[in-house]
Amino acid sequence: MDPIYSYIAGFALCATIIIYSGSKLSFYGEQIANLTGMGKAWVGLILMASVTSLPELITGISSVAIIKAPDLAAGDIFGSCVFNLLILSVLDARIKQPLFSIVKSSHIVAAIFGIILMTLAGLAIYLSNEIPSIFWISSLTFVIFGVYLLAVWGIFNYDQVTHAESSATQTSFSSTPGTNLRNVTVGYGLHASIVIVAAVFLPFFGEHIATKSGMGNSLFGTLFIAAATSLPELVVSLAALKLGSTDMAVGNLLGSNIFNIFILGIDDIFYRSGSLFKHISSSHLISVFITILMTAVVILGLLFKPKKKKVWHFSLDTFIILLLYFFLISYIIANK
Repeated sequence: MDPIYSYIAGFALCATIIIYSGSKLSFYGEQIANLTGMGKAWVGLILMASVTSLPELITGISSVAIIKAPDLAAGDIFGSCVFNLLILSVLDARIKQPLFSIVKSSHIVAAIFGIILMTLAGLAIYLSNEIPSIFWISSLTFVIFGVYLLAVWGIFNYDQVTHAESSATQTSFSSTPGTNLRNVTVGYGLHASIVIVAAVFLPFFGEHIATKSGMGNSLFGTLFIAAATSLPELVVSLAALKLGSTDMAVGNLLGSNIFNIFILGIDDIFYRSGSLFKHISSSHLISVFITILMTAVVILGLLFKPKKKKVWHFSLDTFIILLLYFFLISYIIANK
């Protein structure tokens, strides 16, 4: 058998496992949100995003520590951020009402922190030769860590304030007899572990499938590795949407983008050949700019909450996100 078919089979197997356990993950996440009284946006940000973003963490560390490919790690991170925002358009196309009209405005806080962290990452690349390093680590990496912790604290507090006000209007999960937090947590942990294991192997198969195309690390990471490592976000968000937990789905995607930039800082620590940002190609800045634009469109959608869909199955905001994604991909392919 041609080795390529073995890689395709492995990729398909990992994807199938993620689809199954990812749907269970959303199911248990929904129960945790209701049993603990935590907001679904918070559950999406912390519980979901931290699990679904672990493939980016593993891929990034292996890229910088083992194969010494900073652009592969950066392409994965920035490409995943763009892909996560594209998933918002996918979610919008699957429901009758505009997505941002039925979720809480509190997601604006996560989106703003996402823009701040993405801007810091862009500055770390653009000013890499001017920014001092602490040991081999860019000083902006420590700023990224601080902003990430501030984001987690700020979003939690803001979500707790708004949760009580909006809980009466949100879809609630009807607990089955005998449901308790311990059983739910065990179920969540089991399926989270399964998703993590499958997602760790996913980029391995994806990389071997795509390497014969002769793409550079920047393009390859942005297109193929990012799509592969973002599959858990796609599956978990679609499953959450099916359960009626739109806030958890959106929180997962915006939270994953915040966690992704935190991962980039971790990659900087594991890259011992100097500051990671000094070795990342400036070509990634276009991905940074487009991600910021897409996130700004998300904020506008959450502020204005469109009542009708304007373009095919999309509201105007998610259609603009779709256009920005395809513009970025076209630009990267044309300039590879």
